[in-house]
Amino acid sequence: MRIMSPQPLQHTSARVLELDSFREVLAGYLASPLGKARAAELAPTEDREWITAQQQLAEETRKFLVAGARFDFSSLFDARTLLAKTRITGAMLAINELRDLLLLADKASEWREIALNPPEAIQNDWKSMRELSLGIADFTSLLRFFRNKILPDGTLDDRASPELTRIRRDVEKQKRLIQESLRGYLRHLAEGGAIQEELVTIRGERFVIPVKTEQRRKVNGVIHGASSSGQTVFIEPLETIEQNNDLVRLLEEEQAEVHRILLEMTSRIGEEAPSIAQAVEIMAEIELQFGKARFAQDYDCVRPELTEAHLELHDARHPLLERNLRNRRGKIVPLSVELDSAHRQLIISGPNTGGKTVGLKTIGLLALMAQAGIPVPATTARLPVFDCVLADIGDYQSIEQNLSTFSAHVTNIDFISRTATAHSLVLLDELGSATDPEEGAALAVAIAEHFRRIGAVTVVSTHHTSLKVYAANTAGVVNAAVGFDEKTLQPTFELLVGVPGASAGINIAHRLGLNAEITDAARAKLHTQTQDVGRFLDRLHEELRQVEDERTKMRQREQELNKELKRLETEGAQEQRQKTREFERKMDSLLRDFEYQTREAVNAVQDRAAAQKLSKEAERRIARLRREFKEQFDASVVAHKTGADAGDPNARPHEIKRISEGDMVKLKSLGRTAVIKRKVDENTFEVEIGAMKMKIPRHDVAEVVVQAGASPVQAARSKGISVSLKDDLNMPSEINVIGQTVDTATREVEKFVDRAFLAGMPRVRIIHGHGMGILRKAIRQFLQQHPHVEKLIEPTQNEGGAGATVVELRV
Repeated sequence: MRIMSPQPLQHTSARVLELDSFREVLAGYLASPLGKARAAELAPTEDREWITAQQQLAEETRKFLVAGARFDFSSLFDARTLLAKTRITGAMLAINELRDLLLLADKASEWREIALNPPEAIQNDWKSMRELSLGIADFTSLLRFFRNKILPDGTLDDRASPELTRIRRDVEKQKRLIQESLRGYLRHLAEGGAIQEELVTIRGERFVIPVKTEQRRKVNGVIHGASSSGQTVFIEPLETIEQNNDLVRLLEEEQAEVHRILLEMTSRIGEEAPSIAQAVEIMAEIELQFGKARFAQDYDCVRPELTEAHLELHDARHPLLERNLRNRRGKIVPLSVELDSAHRQLIISGPNTGGKTVGLKTIGLLALMAQAGIPVPATTARLPVFDCVLADIGDYQSIEQNLSTFSAHVTNIDFISRTATAHSLVLLDELGSATDPEEGAALAVAIAEHFRRIGAVTVVSTHHTSLKVYAANTAGVVNAAVGFDEKTLQPTFELLVGVPGASAGINIAHRLGLNAEITDAARAKLHTQTQDVGRFLDRLHEELRQVEDERTKMRQREQELNKELKRLETEGAQEQRQKTREFERKMDSLLRDFEYQTREAVNAVQDRAAAQKLSKEAERRIARLRREFKEQFDASVVAHKTGADAGDPNARPHEIKRISEGDMVKLKSLGRTAVIKRKVDENTFEVEIGAMKMKIPRHDVAEVVVQAGASPVQAARSKGISVSLKDDLNMPSEINVIGQTVDTATREVEKFVDRAFLAGMPRVRIIHGHGMGILRKAIRQFLQQHPHVEKLIEPTQNEGGAGATVVELRV
């Protein structure tokens, strides 16, 4: 990814549009001198690829900040001079210079680690910043080489080399020996009163003792100086001269080793100098993106969309004006404007101080910001890439060049007219002013027509009625007006596109108290056409105010309706969720019941191989039924929300004509079977699904699955389940288990009851005999828990009495 800015625009009115002042605002969001210098160099360009990349980086950085992440760039500095020095053979950097370069490398490594592992919330929106950060080299080996070698205070650590460790250990040892020797000597001198105090000090890297001046002859040694008062001299005793010489020698060895280490360190940095230089450039670029992102957050900016010819700004604000108003706790009025390929010229008219000049500067500055890769303060921004942004705004009177205001404007407009192309933005303030009104108006129309012909996007502010008429009668030109409240005599600063503005000079003068005779005479001197135009504009603006009032009321009413609608939607959604949960619970119970009955039917099959096959088939069908239920239930919920089938006759399939009570039917809405309990009317039935009862319309019946009176076997077969029972048509109505054990009899009874249930028999008789009543009790206890048994009846004496049990089966 390119870091350096491409060729800037050759011609811009950056000074007039206050781009320099904006750069100072942006620099306030940057911490390091390097970042501030980067902001000062920002310039607009025509390079779409670079602009897009810069806007993308700023947007990704803004998301990084929104995610709560931060980074400190304050330690960045311009390291080019130091890095160049490291490439010179034999050059040596000071320890503090090496430390500063290492801090740069460490800071770059820290950012590289963050960039390659960004917060989870923005990992999918971090492509450009990751690509840029990959340009930072991995300095792990360099930082490892310097680890524990330079202390934070800028001195070499003892561990910088083994030799330095040894020398400094010897130095400390020698210092202790000298100090111990001198303290013993001091105690001897103190007895004779020759010293001021028992103190060992250092003069010129040699240990000495303080001696009274009058007692100096009592101490044999070398004098190394005197105190400022002259009462004390500092003497190195002869006994320690050799020891001090050894210390000096060790200190010289230390300096030589430090020099060697610094040379080695400088050389090591020099090997990485290109990588460090590139890392510093990238870090400066990244800090600039952080500054742009912080500015965008503070001023509610958006990323501008680059277009071919369309210019659209909604709620655009001039950042310098907004900053000043914030300081005074004021509120800025945003500007909205739109020009397309068919309408490339805008004529803004209206009273003085109404905001015409601010509007021109806002459009111009935001265009320059966008092409410099900076988010712009607006809610929507769509801008072409201009080849130059040219403005004639303000008073250009020059005494030195002997130019009047009019001459200066003409000179500037002449340059603009010769420079602008179809891809330029031209901003002209108070066009045709500072000269004779009629000639100025004619000249203004001619200038506007010139820029319209060459196709430049042009925004003109004026008081001339002729320019307003020109805009109204010329294709591709749009009128606009800045608002003014005649009741308060204050501008509203709103830009109304599509209508011309009234200067209202006479009305304002009248309301300000100017003599009525003067204002009346002024009105009388106006041409009839001018009076008509003025009255028309006054009436038009009054109607616009009324329309805006109505629009405000409608917006308030719309907000109230939306609020009420959301409340109703919330309540409806809660009710729907509650019904859905209840329905799901009931359907789940139904599915469990169906699953149980299916498994019981499988258990009733005597043939083991057939039972396994039936079990697998049942499990597949249960899974399919669950899946179909979920799909159809979801579809029914969507249909309920959207009303997709409402009023659509084609959405209703063929209705089943013959439906009787007791029939088992399949429902379209649920995809499940139900039993018809009763007929409510011709087109409505009450059905039962497990424990749930509900009413359904006739068209909800997809098919009759089992007709009334069909046996469970027939019902199972109608479902596609293959059930085969031996002699199911000649099923006996009783079974005799007299003489069998309890286990054997229970198994026989279980098989007999299951087969009878599947055959659809309403009741059967089990003969177990009287005996001691053990078999009777065991069989009856078993049958009371059987799912197919409705109730047990002890028959009459002529039917066996207590020696038999009549079993009524569930239907």
